Amino acid sequence: VVDPHFAVLFSKSGGLAVLNIEGVQTRYDNPKEIIAEIIQAPAHETTSLLQKVYSQPIKERLIGERIQWIKQNGGICAASVTPANTKVFASLIAEAGADVLVIQSTVTSARHFSKSPKGLIFAELCQSISLPTIVGNCVSYSAALELMKTGISGILVGVGPGATCTTRQVLGIGVPQVTATMDCAAAREQHFRETGKYVAVITDGGIHSGSDLCKAFAAGADAVMLGAILAQAEEAPAGGYHWGMSSHHPALPRGKRIKVDTRAPLERILFGPSTVSDGTQNLIGALRTAMGVCGAADISEMHRVEMVIAPAITTEGKSWQLQQLYSQ
Repeated sequence: VVDPHFAVLFSKSGGLAVLNIEGVQTRYDNPKEIIAEIIQAPAHETTSLLQKVYSQPIKERLIGERIQWIKQNGGICAASVTPANTKVFASLIAEAGADVLVIQSTVTSARHFSKSPKGLIFAELCQSISLPTIVGNCVSYSAALELMKTGISGILVGVGPGATCTTRQVLGIGVPQVTATMDCAAAREQHFRETGKYVAVITDGGIHSGSDLCKAFAAGADAVMLGAILAQAEEAPAGGYHWGMSSHHPALPRGKRIKVDTRAPLERILFGPSTVSDGTQNLIGALRTAMGVCGAADISEMHRVEMVIAPAITTEGKSWQLQQLYSQ
């Protein structure tokens, strides 16, 4: 979803775009050609093509160039790496001028085992670099609390809910996003009571509409990570296509390239005015309206609204809509 141009645009819209330091932007001098090749490939060839594309080595020179371009053009830069490459690239990311370091894999815990004499220790990392550090992903109270005690600034919540992700299909592992968010938010509150430090909880994945976004905040999220819905923006680099960070794994791919279509400018997706009634545009307007309806003046009050399990909430009383939908 994110290239340097999109990162700058998203920053100026009030968001924080995360540049994948292990993606095509840092493996190729001209990533546009590679992206075009990926989106034009037949569906049955995309996994093998992604594996080939991502087998090219990461160029340290491009890491600095991409981060510096974002900064020079007025953007806020968050850079993402996997735990396995954090010690290799963290200092380079900081020296290039990034504002936030994101360390992300399918599941990340405070206990890192590796072949190196000394694994990745988040407490030491947070002290050695002067960057706020966000770590993920996580879905449980105990794992979240243990991560928070290492000194990180934020935690990404979610295993498998993303539109491109097949982790639940391949590994059989996952937790529903509202439950995962509530558990990690409970860990945040406990950590705050114990230390006075507030660690942001970021719901990552499964946000397909304003409804999903609002429920994430009601469940305790301080922010959300968006993917497919932003890939629908006219300014997104992949022209209405989207693929995940594990789609190219050399041994066990856990994601697909999906077509989400190009639907609207980024401004309309975020702030409206919406031209559709399905909740995929004017996300900020949806959140503001939901907060108003629930009587929440700010995000912290939204965390305290009542939640109920209501499977029929989107279909109750909608017989005419459903009949017309299925007759089309």
